[in-house]
Amino acid sequence: MASLSISSRLPLALLLSLSLILPSALAGVICEDLPQDLCAFAISASSKRCLLESVPRYDGPTEYQCRTSEVVVGRMSNWIETDDCVRACGVDRNSVGISSDALMEPQFASKLCSVACYQNCPNIVDLYFNLAAGEGVFLPDLCEAQRVNPHRAMVELLSSGAAPGPVANSEASNIEGSAAPPSASPPA
Repeated sequence: MASLSISSRLPLALLLSLSLILPSALAGVICEDLPQDLCAFAISASSKRCLLESVPRYDGPTEYQCRTSEVVVGRMSNWIETDDCVRACGVDRNSVGISSDALMEPQFASKLCSVACYQNCPNIVDLYFNLAAGEGVFLPDLCEAQRVNPHRAMVELLSSGAAPGPVANSEASNIEGSAAPPSASPPA
């Protein structure tokens, strides 16, 4: 039996190394394996959103762990949000839980509705599209109102739902628009 030379062993060693690494790479994004600074706004291989949770400790400071939520994203998987989108959309990777409350802040709504965010960051836009829809607000309409009159956008958001504020019927129908994916063009 001939012995293998060093030059012929190198490809074999490389192949063996890759076979050990490749299965974990093929598995895709696993929320529980993500570090804290990449967790928020990530989507797992199973298309579920990752979320940062605080884990209370009685013997020291609170720890944070990345967990898989039950929220399924329809059109995306294996997604870790880019730093560019985090900045453009004005979100915080250290957010523990995400709510629609941020939509009430004019500065946040302005960043979310900006061309840099709305056209380039489908994951974040999809998330807030769904949060807005849960409040009875159609995000493209909110973004249009934000562009035209930021103060009015907040009034429309506050007045959406069961007790709409004093708006004309044509405006009310625009606010309540049907839920559609955030593929609609953002305001100019």
